[in-house]
Amino acid sequence: MKIQPLLDALGVQEDAVRALADDLRTQIERLHRRLQEAEPHLEHLAITRKTVTALADRFPAVPPDLPEHPDYPRILGVFNDATGALRARDVCEALDHELLSKNIEGTRAKLKRLVKLDILTGVDVGSFTRKQ
Repeated sequence: MKIQPLLDALGVQEDAVRALADDLRTQIERLHRRLQEAEPHLEHLAITRKTVTALADRFPAVPPDLPEHPDYPRILGVFNDATGALRARDVCEALDHELLSKNIEGTRAKLKRLVKLDILTGVDVGSFTRKQ
C-alpha cells in the first residue's frame, strides 16, 4: 500500500480544518468586539431603567379613561372623600339619587364596571373601595 495518497488526503483535510479554525477565530474576534460594544450600552440601559423607576413615583398617576357617563367622575369623587368601603346604596345617597331599586342597581353596575377597569376593588360582596 502506498502511503503518499493517504498523506495527501490527510493534508487536504488538515488544510480544510485549519481554514475552518481560522474562520472561527475571525468570527470569535468579531463577536468579541461586538460584545465589547454592546456591554456599555446594556449598562447604560440598566442605569436608565433604574433612574426612571426611581423617578416614577414623583409623577402623578395618569387618570384612567372613564366610560362616557356623567356619574363616573362623581362616583370617583364620592370614593375620594370616603374613609372606608361603600355600598351601591351609599353611593346613590351621596349622589342624591332617589333610593329606588333601579337607581341602586344601575349604580352597582357602574361600580362593577369600575372594578373591571381596575379603579375600584371589591372588599366584601357588594362593598367597594378605591384601589390603592
